[in-house]
Amino acid sequence: MDVTTRETALSSPRSRPSALTLPVVLAGVVLVAMSISGTAVALPGVGQDLGASGSALNWVVAGYNLAFAAMTLVAGSAADRVGRRRTFLVSALVFSCGFLVTAVSQSIVVTDVSRIVSGAGGAGVMAAGGAILASSYEGVARNRAFALMGTMAGVGIAVGPTLSGLLISATGWRGSFVVFTVVGLLITTGATRIRESRSASGRADWPGSILFVTALTLFMFALLEAPSLGWTHGAVVATAVGGLVTLVVFAATQRRSAAPVLDPALIANRGFLGWSLATLTTSVGFLGVLVFLPTYLQAADLTPAASGAAMLLLTGPVLVTPLVAAVLVDKGVPAQKLISLALGLVTVGNLWLVTLSSQHTVVAVAGPLLAIGVGMGASFGITDGQAMALVPADSVGMAAGFLNTLRGAAEAMVIAAFGAALLGLLGSRLGDEEQAASVSAGQLSDASRHTELAALTWSWRMTQLGISPLCLLLSITAVVLIRHHGSRRKTV
Repeated sequence: MDVTTRETALSSPRSRPSALTLPVVLAGVVLVAMSISGTAVALPGVGQDLGASGSALNWVVAGYNLAFAAMTLVAGSAADRVGRRRTFLVSALVFSCGFLVTAVSQSIVVTDVSRIVSGAGGAGVMAAGGAILASSYEGVARNRAFALMGTMAGVGIAVGPTLSGLLISATGWRGSFVVFTVVGLLITTGATRIRESRSASGRADWPGSILFVTALTLFMFALLEAPSLGWTHGAVVATAVGGLVTLVVFAATQRRSAAPVLDPALIANRGFLGWSLATLTTSVGFLGVLVFLPTYLQAADLTPAASGAAMLLLTGPVLVTPLVAAVLVDKGVPAQKLISLALGLVTVGNLWLVTLSSQHTVVAVAGPLLAIGVGMGASFGITDGQAMALVPADSVGMAAGFLNTLRGAAEAMVIAAFGAALLGLLGSRLGDEEQAASVSAGQLSDASRHTELAALTWSWRMTQLGISPLCLLLSITAVVLIRHHGSRRKTV
């Protein structure tokens, strides 16, 4: 039985939203999605310009995703309590400022910090944007809004590598960050026209928020630094254990908090949890390829623009499949069957990438990228709408935050783990950690180019052998939870 909770009179879910609500939110979503996919194309240029490689360079992307993952849940809960429009507006401004600092940065440390700031802003844009849509629309209108949100996320991911590649070729990597800054400020201005809404509770769980951010940060540090320090290094072990302990304490505090940042009842909802795991699975299967394949393609002699264009094989399907999936659900096709198909495609595509080759690279990756892209796009189109329909109206911000936290956490962890695996495997293959760091950043030497490229290809194949079974396990779990919830509803 669905539960609805009364919101404050400031804005009712049934009131007509501002005409700018949907366009502004969708613009924010597409910009944040572009920033996730486009930055990967800039990594080789950033590394060469700032003299960075290894974990320091990986933090340009991983730091953004860490902040995105850690702050999305916090931003979603804050949006419910302090105002969804206010959270969206401030977040868009923070996002833009982070990009501006990145564009003028002269050191990898400043770049990494500014990327973390942008990630925190992007988290608020996505979480508050989803909460705004959930509180502004109902029924078919809500499904359509979330399908469009998924489509725009797909558009951002699709055009991100290509647009960034073109911008980098024309103006350098700094110019691409300036463009993001300008567009972000325009979205900030547009957000002032959205109507405000918030839940009845005005309290915030600051201890819980701090514990959650701390736990995720400790886990990320351990994953990123382990390849260079060693998996048994005291700092790595202590950080990982500290993250686990902090996460346990966070879970305990949420059960006692009067206004938890993550309500335990949300996790106990098996249907919502199943759809959440589905979005986690597609993120796991999508992000490692999205972030690291452009570097491999450039190592295989493609230009930044050409590698960005090749990534359309992965991101192009995400342009159309979200709306196609949503339309199919509206016409009576069971959402459970569609998500099962989507998860299967993502899993098969990742396993298929074991055939990656430096010869005729684009042809070799075409099939796997299309499979992963179609699966990811279908998930975008239905996951959020199906999940949000299972939560109370007062908790839409928290639910949106949790969904995007899972996506962000998966992205951050996959990037960290994928990068660590590539670096570790390259180090064992080449026998030189410094050389492995340079090769993983796409910086191959002329003298040993053939050997280094062969080692990079082998490391990619081995990494995919680890990602594929993980996607399969998560897919099975998600489908079981979703079907269990569906069968229970039929018997009620």
